[in-house]
Parts: sequence; C-alpha cells; structure tokens
Amino acid sequence: MRFYLDENLSPGIARALQGLGLDAVSAHDAGMAGAPDQVQLAFAAGEGRCVVTCDVRHFAEHGRRAVREHRPHAGIILCPASFGGEVGAVTRALGRVAAQYPEGLGEYDVITLTREPNR
Repeated sequence: MRFYLDENLSPGIARALQGLGLDAVSAHDAGMAGAPDQVQLAFAAGEGRCVVTCDVRHFAEHGRRAVREHRPHAGIILCPASFGGEVGAVTRALGRVAAQYPEGLGEYDVITLTREPNR
C-alpha cells in the first residue's frame, strides 16, 4: 500500500510511516500543499497512492463523484476528527490498514480510519 497524506495531516505522519517501512509521502513533501482537492486526488492516483485526509466531507464527495464519472483513483482513507491529528494514533491506524490491504485499496474504495480497540 502506498499512502499520500493530504496537506491537512502532519508530514510527521508520513515520516513515522516511513520509519515502519511503509511507502508514504505528504502533500508538503511532494510540493502539492495548497493544490485543490481534485488536483490532490489526481496526483495521488497518478502515483498509485491512496489519499489520506481529514477533509472527510469533501473527499467523501470526491469519491462518490469519481464513481459517477468513472474516474478511478487509488483509494481514499478518511481520518475522522476523533483522531485530532494525533501523529501516533493516525500512524497506528494506517499501519493496520496497510496490514489489511497490503496490495492497496481498490480503484474506487473509500474507507474511514478507526481507533485501536480498547484492550
């Protein structure tokens, strides 16, 4: 699985994922900060990366629109506000997603991150 973190997530998450041996890049590192959402999604698709974003409302709609318009992407992972941008929690959740989908998401998949279950 290859991740592309939208500009609304800390670039530190991409670095933490890289430290776990996962392929991740942030919009900041890719020079894409400030680009419109559709451009972000197209860039990630071109790189074969699923978009990870906290912009849940907009990217959920972008995912639905992509299906309607037959514009495949490499998946969208929605990070709900309950994560509060916590680098460790988001990194762990994305690590679980990578383990569950080692080959990546489907071309129209949109999933929502969940927190670790209480132990």
